[in-house]
Amino acid sequence: MSFKRIQPIPSAEEIQAEIPLPEDLKLVKANRDAEIRAIFERKSDKFLVIIGPCSAHNEDAVCEYVSRLAKLQEEVIDKLVLVPRIYTNKPRTTGEGYKGMAHQPDPERAPNLVEGVKSIRQMHIRAMRESHLTGADEMLYPSNLPYVEDLLSYIAVGARSVENQKHRLTVSGVEAPAGMKNPTGGDLDVMFNAIYAAQAPHVFFYNGWEVATSGNPLAHSVLRGLLFGGRGIANYHYEDLMYISEQYMDRKLANPTIVVDTNHNNSNKAFYEQPRIGLEVMRSRRHSELIQKTVRGLMVESYLVEGAQKPEEGVFGKSITDPCLGWEDSEVFVKELADAV
Repeated sequence: MSFKRIQPIPSAEEIQAEIPLPEDLKLVKANRDAEIRAIFERKSDKFLVIIGPCSAHNEDAVCEYVSRLAKLQEEVIDKLVLVPRIYTNKPRTTGEGYKGMAHQPDPERAPNLVEGVKSIRQMHIRAMRESHLTGADEMLYPSNLPYVEDLLSYIAVGARSVENQKHRLTVSGVEAPAGMKNPTGGDLDVMFNAIYAAQAPHVFFYNGWEVATSGNPLAHSVLRGLLFGGRGIANYHYEDLMYISEQYMDRKLANPTIVVDTNHNNSNKAFYEQPRIGLEVMRSRRHSELIQKTVRGLMVESYLVEGAQKPEEGVFGKSITDPCLGWEDSEVFVKELADAV
């Protein structure tokens, strides 16, 4: 068994120099970062909604979606902060299926991994330019983060990665809020330990350097349900949120914050249940002062066309991974969330 060397990978500094974030968009991002940070630090009562496709596989469709989201943001600006999901790396349980724009690049637009990384950066910048919304991405590969870190206002660590030491240590060195999901088995200790590790300072090897981090006080929990006996078990109900909030407060972590993922095992991947789930969470917030204090956001999987398709079907704006809520239902849902804050 051996590795075949294909080509050297440019450094993040080289890619950023080749595809820089324009100065005017740096200001847009700084303002957005401050607005999002204020939610976690309890300086703002706005509610966070991280919403968008399961996977961002088509730049034109993603930018069309984000542009629509920007118009919707203006309608709910007093109540909600909308962060588009621009998830460019996808974990695959068996290693099969679509892996994302870098590790399974488009043969026409980005024929290799290096061009895939460049296309990811270009898509994030284009989406920001056309919408003035800054996005969220999943940190599936910690070594890839420096190539887009300056573009992201939110970072997610998935259920399969949250127990990995490299992910935890990497989060400790970033400034953006980082959501640490509960693992697929639902173990809350794993999630809380990940948050604790991410909020602490560390010294470790990272991309060819010895680095020191100061800890990330905006690392927080994301509840995505769990898998037990082959079926999804929800952890977003009132009793779950009360128990998890109490556990959170007992641990005395910085900025104790819960974001509820309305899809995945919370919906058992029934994407159309997401509005019902999200509105139930909002009712729980109204019923409990503690839940209102801790639950500060939702994650929603949404795209231009509802459902999912096989990659070869080629429907514009339809997911090629998990099924998503369609645009019309998403728009109604977001407005209902604004009314419920």
